[in-house]
Order: sequence, then C-alpha cells, then structure tokens
Amino acid sequence: MLIAGRYRLHTTLGRGAMGEVWRAYDEMIGRSVAVKLLLSQDADPTAAARFRLEAQTAGLLNHPHVVGVLDFGSYDNRLFLVMELVEGDSLARVLAGAGTLPADRVARIAAQAAAGLAAAHQQGIVHRDIKPGNLLLDAEGSVKIGDFGIARFLDDPAGGLTATGQIVGTSLYLAPERALGKTAGPPSDMYSLGCVLYQLVTGRPPFQASSPVAVLHHHLDTAPTPPRELGADVPPAFENYLLSLLAKQPDDRPTALQAAAWYGTGAWQGRSEPLPAAMPEPGRHRQDRQDLSAAGPATTYALPSMARDTAGGHRSRRRPRPGVAELFTDRRRAVGAAAGAVVFLLAVLVGVAWFSPDSSSAQTPQPGSTGAVNTSSPAATAPGGSPTGS
Repeated sequence: MLIAGRYRLHTTLGRGAMGEVWRAYDEMIGRSVAVKLLLSQDADPTAAARFRLEAQTAGLLNHPHVVGVLDFGSYDNRLFLVMELVEGDSLARVLAGAGTLPADRVARIAAQAAAGLAAAHQQGIVHRDIKPGNLLLDAEGSVKIGDFGIARFLDDPAGGLTATGQIVGTSLYLAPERALGKTAGPPSDMYSLGCVLYQLVTGRPPFQASSPVAVLHHHLDTAPTPPRELGADVPPAFENYLLSLLAKQPDDRPTALQAAAWYGTGAWQGRSEPLPAAMPEPGRHRQDRQDLSAAGPATTYALPSMARDTAGGHRSRRRPRPGVAELFTDRRRAVGAAAGAVVFLLAVLVGVAWFSPDSSSAQTPQPGSTGAVNTSSPAATAPGGSPTGS
C-alpha cells in the first residue's frame, strides 16, 4: 500500500486505541520510516484533533531522545503521521523478558529519558503518558520517547482535549495531583518516570491494586516501599533519588534537567573518595577547586582520619627522630637542670639550719666547715613527721 505517493507500508508494528503503526519505506528519500494511521474518526469525535495535536507537539521537538516527526497529512480520508523508525523494543517488552534491569543500565535510561522530557518541558509540552510502552530503545540501546498522543501545552487552560474531570493516562504511572483531577505539569511527567524506573529495578510498579481507582488512592496516600527492601540491587543514593521522584508534592520532585544531570554524571553510585594525603602544591589551589567542581555531585570527599593509618589500624602521632645535635642539646639541658636542683636543695638546707628558732642546738659554722645540721637535738622530728617535745 502506498501512502501519499511516497510511503509504502510493509508490516504492522502495533495497534492502539487511536491508530495503527506500520513499518514503511519512504521511496522519495530512500529510508525506512514508521507511519501511524488514524483508525477511525467516527468512534471518537476528538480523535482527529488529538491526532493533529500529537503531530504538532512532537513536530516541535528535535532531540536525540524523542521520536522525531517527519511528516503529517491526509490520504484517502485518513490522517497519517510519519515518524522516525526506532529499530528496537519498548521498555514494556524488555521488562516482559528480563523482569528487572541492572542499576547502571537503569541509570542510563533515566538520564536519557529525563533529557528528552527536559526538551519537551522547555517547549511548554507535557507528555502526560510516560510508561514503559512509550519509552523505546533503538539498536544502540538509547531511549526514544514516543506517543505524544495525549500531550498538552502548558499554556492550554483546557488541559488538553478531554472532558472536564476526565483523567487521561495510565493509572499505574499517574501522579497524585493528576489523580485529584488537577492540571498536569512537568512534575507529573517526572513522577511517571519515577514509577517506570521503580519498575525497572524492582520488577513491579510502585503501587498495585485490584482496580485503577484503588491504585490512584495508593498514589495519593501510600508511601512506596524502598526498592532495596524488595531486593533491588541499587546503591542507597540511587534509591533515595528515585524515591524523591515519587514525592507526593510536585514541588518536592527534581526537574527533568536535574534528573538528567544527576543520573548522567554517575551521582547515583554514591561513591566517596578520600582526599590525597599530601597537601596540594602552592599555586594549585585554584585548579584543585576547579577539578572538584568539575566532578559534579557524583563525588563526595571524606576527610582522612588522624587516628588511623592507611591499613585501617590506629596510629600514634610520632615526633620525628632527633638528630645528633638535638640529642647533645637535650643531654646538656638535662645535666644543667639536675645541677641546678642540687644547688637549690643545698641552699634550702643551709637556710633552714641558719635561721632555725632553736639556735642553741645548732652548731655555729666555722670557717671552712660545711654548715651541716646537728640532728642530735631533742627537737628532732619523730618518724611520723611531727615535732616531739615543746
């Protein structure tokens, strides 16, 4: 089947509520493309308008992590949308086969998906239906955000082409504010992305229940179980940031730009690195500060402990071993101090003997004598140290 004289349809890639997607070949340019055909405009009176809205919103975006729109038109009373062909599977199919993905791969998916959402948000576009089926992986494993079929513009007061109070989206990945019927904004997309990442590391969405309404109540009132309690092999930093994406209040969630930078720089690993043992060379302080800043939030630095050596054991603060000159100086000071103490003691003894109140019991020093105290006096002290007699 040839569409618009240039797009030859080959095989069906998928079918949804609004249309079907075909693998096709653009005979004018000579490349493979994806062509989405609107099924019927009779079943839903807003189908054509929503189809045009998808073409308009996706057509504004030119980003490596967003499925590009190449053409839009009508053929045989059917609207068609020509898009970039993504040679790979959706995350929904990947999850069906693998169950969970390793943390490093999920971090890469998170960074790329957040970067694509940031491009949309900067254009004033909210996707409103981020889920595994709308995140595609190309042949190199890069993420492509597709299906802007229910997207809305931030300056659209009607909130898109839906009836008042109608909630459009998938309940498993719907933000709490949207469960309350409030207008979707960029934080709503980030919550949905958090739900997808949660499922990628745990194998299940953050909330499950017997009905969509019960799931919405969980989004409103229930705190998600930390992924590591469910056996997810992720670092604590990864878990904490993921839970911040699932914050109940929109203002408490990271923006798409912040999430793209955080996951992209490796901060999710949460590894700390010790400071170097030696002080930096003079003149290098400015460069060292620049190096630490360039590392971004991915690296934290722990001050080395003064009480432990590199092997983790305790160490004492030892003085450097003295040299020969220092030893000689120390010994001379010790001898001088000892001699001074002896002279001082002799001076005290002579003073006591000379000025003793009991002068009759002390011998008067003769020239050349040593001035020793006569201990035969009846006033000598008893063994207890107190004087005997009066």
